Amino acid sequence: MYDTAIIGTGPAGLSAALNLKIHNKNVIWFGSKNICEKVALAEKVENYPGLPAISGKELAENFRRHAEEMGLEVTDKVVNTIVPMGKKFGILAGSDFCEAKTVLLTTGIAASGQIKGEAERLGHGVSYCATCDGRLYKGKRIAVICNAARLEHEVKFLAELVEHIDFFPYYKDTTVDLPNVTVHSTKPTEVFGDGHAEGLKLSDGSEIAINGLFCLRSSIALGNLIKEVETEDGHIKVDRQQQTNIKGCYAAGDCTGRPYQYTKSVGEGNIAAHSIIDYLAQEAE
Repeated sequence: MYDTAIIGTGPAGLSAALNLKIHNKNVIWFGSKNICEKVALAEKVENYPGLPAISGKELAENFRRHAEEMGLEVTDKVVNTIVPMGKKFGILAGSDFCEAKTVLLTTGIAASGQIKGEAERLGHGVSYCATCDGRLYKGKRIAVICNAARLEHEVKFLAELVEHIDFFPYYKDTTVDLPNVTVHSTKPTEVFGDGHAEGLKLSDGSEIAINGLFCLRSSIALGNLIKEVETEDGHIKVDRQQQTNIKGCYAAGDCTGRPYQYTKSVGEGNIAAHSIIDYLAQEAE
């Protein structure tokens, strides 16, 4: 049982992880091992106190170095589902399951959303977990949407099971080159079928028949990640302590709303960490 599960390795997640580590909390931290990778894309950051006109690459490297020096470790798995279970939470990441007394959502803003028909067919031909559901499609034809190169190992895993994959990478320079994988430059716009996923409509107007669709994204839509959490205008609603409407569940960073700023994310991560520390102390009494 962990004290806290942090979902996301951006500035908010890092800030919270550092503070919880200092207070000797038992934390599992989910996300990309390339900590604060989006920060590195910024040409120049001019509003981070004490670091005038630093490049995004330099700032991200400072963040990573700090995490390494503090001994923080990242579990490089995408969390699929979080389930409130009384005074604890169940977290499913791929085929792995763990429990935590509290959860902190620092998921940022997803770069790409769901396609039409995806939510309605989740569990009926649409899956977010290759290791969980891949064997259900052994010898069949599937499609895979993937928005992060670090998830390509799951595409290759699926290719070992299925007859054929129609692969739709949402990034350049994919390394997937297998005889039973067709890489498409077009994008899916809709998954359709009579209850179960049976086909895809593509951006060029064509259609392909499939037995299943795997959506491998670096983050999961909030509505699917933790259904009970309250949102407003696409962001998680929190109070001044970064508490959501669910007791023991907190959120920080871009996922809580504008402004989308590194300084705001770091501050909210700090507040959330101390709110979690106070909550754990109260629960222990």
